[in-house]
Amino acid sequence: MSGWLLALHSSTETLGIALVGTEAPMREARVSCRALGRALTNELVISLQQLLPADQWTGIKRLAVATGPGGFTGTRLTVVLARTLAQQLGAPLHGVSSFALMAPRLCHQLPQQLQQQPFSIVQTLPRRGQVAGRYRIADTVVEELESPRLLTDRDQPAPTVPMDVDVPADVLELLKCCRDFHVRDLPGPWDPVLPIYPTSPVGPV
Repeated sequence: MSGWLLALHSSTETLGIALVGTEAPMREARVSCRALGRALTNELVISLQQLLPADQWTGIKRLAVATGPGGFTGTRLTVVLARTLAQQLGAPLHGVSSFALMAPRLCHQLPQQLQQQPFSIVQTLPRRGQVAGRYRIADTVVEELESPRLLTDRDQPAPTVPMDVDVPADVLELLKCCRDFHVRDLPGPWDPVLPIYPTSPVGPV
């Protein structure tokens, strides 16, 4: 049965929402990106309604959400919304780290002979150290070898590329992941999907 695939990304101050019909090609995807900052709390649902009116939400067949790392409040808001929709609609939900979404873009910063080898994406946090995730790209498929975490003084990952969010590109990549999960008919329980916040423990939302 036809319906909608929905992707939500708010790991930065820019909210990204992407939507495509389950039977439609990706070139027909609708993408909305808005720099909302702290206004995200009040504008999140409104922004979704502008892309997909609330009376059509029952047609959402599968969701994907960026789980961070990133701004904790922003990431948490979209994770909560995605979990709520998935639970109420009985739709599968998938969480994908924001680093995994940028990995296909950032791997091209490496020398060509290293692009299919494991590499780390590193983010430097003011006064709190560095966060890194480990990835490998094989036949355009991203494998997350290690979820983003706070590095210790003993960690020396190599090779590395710096974190670089591009919300329009990354939310579209998230929608592609959602489409792939849908085609493969993968299960997507909503309850394990939580924000990644490496500098602080996170309990259930």
